[in-house]
Amino acid sequence: MRQFIIRSFEAIVWIFGALVALAGIAVGVMALANGQAQGLLFIIGGPLYAILLMGMFFIAIAISDNTKRTADAVEKLAARGQ
Repeated sequence: MRQFIIRSFEAIVWIFGALVALAGIAVGVMALANGQAQGLLFIIGGPLYAILLMGMFFIAIAISDNTKRTADAVEKLAARGQ
């Protein structure tokens, strides 16, 4: 169950990141179509923001995985010592 929740959260992060990047690009294109030069900032900044946001979530997921692996290793060592 724990693994299912983590994998589901990972899928949600991918979907959310893609939507944020696409929204940034869409807003940038609309701004450029209206003659606003700030659209370039949205086209560049939207995907960068999505990458940074997704990176923070994936770091949290990696910490969770590493904690689980460390706990499993400690349990194996404790079982060997008895």
